[in-house]
Amino acid sequence: MIDPDVFGRMPDGRDVRLLTIGAAPGPMVEVLTLGAAVHRLHVTGGDGVRRNVVLGHPDVAERLASTDYVGGVIGRYANRIAGGRFPLEGREVRVATHDRGNSLHGGPDGFDVRLWDVVEHGPDDVVLTMTSPDGDQGFPGTVTATVRYRVEGDTVAAIMEATTDATTVVNLTHHAYLHLGGEGTGTVDDHLLQVEADAFTPVDATGIPEGDHAPVAGTPFDLREPTRIGPRIRSDHPQVVAAHGIDHNFVLRGTGLRRAAVLVSEEARTSLELWTDQPGLQVYTANVLDGTRRSTTGGCYRQGDGIALEPQLFPDSPNRPDWPSAVLHPGSSYVSVLEWRFGRP
Repeated sequence: MIDPDVFGRMPDGRDVRLLTIGAAPGPMVEVLTLGAAVHRLHVTGGDGVRRNVVLGHPDVAERLASTDYVGGVIGRYANRIAGGRFPLEGREVRVATHDRGNSLHGGPDGFDVRLWDVVEHGPDDVVLTMTSPDGDQGFPGTVTATVRYRVEGDTVAAIMEATTDATTVVNLTHHAYLHLGGEGTGTVDDHLLQVEADAFTPVDATGIPEGDHAPVAGTPFDLREPTRIGPRIRSDHPQVVAAHGIDHNFVLRGTGLRRAAVLVSEEARTSLELWTDQPGLQVYTANVLDGTRRSTTGGCYRQGDGIALEPQLFPDSPNRPDWPSAVLHPGSSYVSVLEWRFGRP
């Protein structure tokens, strides 16, 4: 007999559990211990229909084979580090690279493919933790990471924390791909997106910031008002062409927990406000989903089938002392708060 909350097994035989929090008619979240990933997230639209609004993979093997970070918690360092190198306390740290010569999302064996331990599980919240040893993917220090998912009313919160026993860099984020019209129903081209940012970060051909931030005004990255996604990701702007869509950091206004973005499906009459305390938001329009990875509903994911809104520090911050620091010292705690606030416009 297989325990009903066992989703599958790792190659070494360890169980991957599936834990549910929340209940209809509010949000109901299925969380995997593999990658601390959000596997499904059901919400009730303004049209009265219950939908799963995140992408996911059908089994453990597919999740481990995927390189798309679907639904997982990302670490140790979300986004890219140029050349996998950065200075830290007077020495050069070298970390694993696997994306055009750069480190991406913590390296080829990041937190999203690790098995997390369950600390707490109640009707409306679940807490998971994992330990990343000193030297993991080249990063110094033993880091203990924790994520708490909580459902309250129409809000789903993810609070990510980390501590270390030696000075290191930490930048965690959540890599859910959202589709408010329902997973497996096509692209998000018709969704409206608003981002609370007056500047974005242009990148070079390998996704590394090529200079300082730039104004969004007069570019396809001007999302200060609700904007249909499809025309923007088909722009002839060189940054959009090079990335095959949007895969860029937006410099969010303000500090503390505040609204960073609004996503709307007019057809489903469903909205999502993303709130965060982080300085940046990476907007990624699923540019490299190419039909090779299977979905939870039996199809295959292709370009534009979802959108990832990833609150985080800016890309390559360990090499940019003028930007918000990713350095974490022993005795201090890293905290990142993300809230998805669902509504019915």
